[in-house]
Amino acid sequence: MKKIGLLVVMAVCALMAQAADYPYLVFSNTAGTATALSVTNMTLTVSGNTLTVTNADGTQTFALTELAAMQFSQDGSVTDLVNVIDADRQVEVYTVSGVSMGAFGSLTQAANLLHAGAYVIKQGSNTQTFVVK
Repeated sequence: MKKIGLLVVMAVCALMAQAADYPYLVFSNTAGTATALSVTNMTLTVSGNTLTVTNADGTQTFALTELAAMQFSQDGSVTDLVNVIDADRQVEVYTVSGVSMGAFGSLTQAANLLHAGAYVIKQGSNTQTFVVK
């Protein structure tokens, strides 16, 4: 269940990153293999333990238990994901559906006050997903 929640968060954040600027969505599995798919007419569907990706080129499936990351790319390559949020500065917190949870003095403060779940953290022009366990 946590994998599905993480997948939903990643998809929402990816969409928030203005997918129209990126022609590929790259799926990386736990073995280190990356698969780049065109975002043209792309839909993502989760059913049970499987992610089904359909685009203009066809359909591809991924086991959620083997999916390590997905990220948009200009050229289909994978880049290292970095933390873009300074944990000691003020953050704005939103649910994955876009409901504001408010502003917090730091990421630590937000983590201590929020219920378990997945959130989108905004700090200046940077956004990042955040999971409270």
